[in-house]
Amino acid sequence: MAAAALLGAFPALAQTAAAPPAADKGDLAWLLVCAALVIFMTLPGLALFYGGLVRSKNVLSVLMQCLLVFSLVAVLWALYGYSLAFTAGNAFIGGWDRLFARGLDAGAMAATFSKGVYVPELAFFAFQGAFACITCALIVGAFAERAKFAGVLLFTVLWFTFAYTPMAHMVWFFPGPDAFASNEAVPGVLAQSGFLFAKGALDFAGGTVVHINAAVAGLVGAYMTGKRVGYGREAIKPHNLTLTMIGASILWVGWFGFNAGSALEANAVAAQAFVNTFLATAAAVLGWTAVEWIGKGKPSMLGAASGAVAGLVAITPAAGFVGLCGALAIGAIAGAACVWGVNGLKRLLGADDALDVFGVHGVGGIVGALLTGVFAAPALGGAGIWDYVTETALPDYSIAAQVWIQLQGVLVTVALSGGVALIAFLIVKYTVGLRVSEDAEREGLDITSHGESAYET
Repeated sequence: MAAAALLGAFPALAQTAAAPPAADKGDLAWLLVCAALVIFMTLPGLALFYGGLVRSKNVLSVLMQCLLVFSLVAVLWALYGYSLAFTAGNAFIGGWDRLFARGLDAGAMAATFSKGVYVPELAFFAFQGAFACITCALIVGAFAERAKFAGVLLFTVLWFTFAYTPMAHMVWFFPGPDAFASNEAVPGVLAQSGFLFAKGALDFAGGTVVHINAAVAGLVGAYMTGKRVGYGREAIKPHNLTLTMIGASILWVGWFGFNAGSALEANAVAAQAFVNTFLATAAAVLGWTAVEWIGKGKPSMLGAASGAVAGLVAITPAAGFVGLCGALAIGAIAGAACVWGVNGLKRLLGADDALDVFGVHGVGGIVGALLTGVFAAPALGGAGIWDYVTETALPDYSIAAQVWIQLQGVLVTVALSGGVALIAFLIVKYTVGLRVSEDAEREGLDITSHGESAYET
């Protein structure tokens, strides 16, 4: 019964016998604005954040990768990705009901998290599509400055198809709240739901599906492409931290759509997720800055901007489940933990994760996923586990049991993403090629891959 209904898993399409009621205009407007904010996170937010972190000879290559990966995934989402993620299939992958966007028109409706409440499915499609796009774009930071452009695109197709869509289905798919008509109906509903949803995993807006998923793929990519020429021997510094600060700020603003929009309705849960995103991020900036200031003697702009992203990542799975003090704790802990992630852990792993995708998104995502199980407890100000049958929170909550469920979600994500990424990178390596030549890398990817330069002299 505890796994019966989790407020925050994305619902299936509305498939009731009776016609669903008309969508509330406020819910629809909110969801469309949030979809636009998530798009804004990638273009230009993530692109500028990454662009400032690379050397000047590679800035356009990173911008180009973000733009093309985003566009490629948007098209794949319409052709088959949405169908595999958000239609009925089995516990691990969806079906073909929406193949080639079949049935996606102005009359199609999708369930929210309240019984009898629906939104136009096109809005849900766009919102979730923006999630898929930014997830794939996040990965490119791990092997920036040395990957072949064609290889990046081929990898994106493979990883999106075989890692992102099944993770989205396993964590977020269920037949909708109206299916929980009685206690007797619960086993049948869970049998139709995604594997991790049925287990009771809590992931409000993508700690596993987006951040850990992308981070593990990025780490595998960093190993597979090898270290940049001169790595460890030459100074490889960000070329423009002003761009990075602007990008981080855009990410913070866009993330309000990312997290608060995941309520799918303009309601109190959206407000809770919004405020938690506001507070956790601020706490992470302070946490990262304090640790860096004490450890290195000077607080850096790069550290503060990275701390903001760490806080955003960590609060993502917890945004709609925890109270304000829980959000502050998650942010502060994640900020401190990710300092270690981009320094001590990075040295232990020995990979040239160029823009610290794993150190921030992997470590922050894992911290956030596990702490969601702690701070979702009603005793600590959290929402607990929502029961769609009674439309109340369940009376009992075990922190230890929920953290174990959260850990299972993390482990499934690591195994699936890592395995798919390894196979995908091997396919790329032996087909179109994974890495540019040493001469091309030294000259810079802007000129050698795209024939243009960001800064004309």
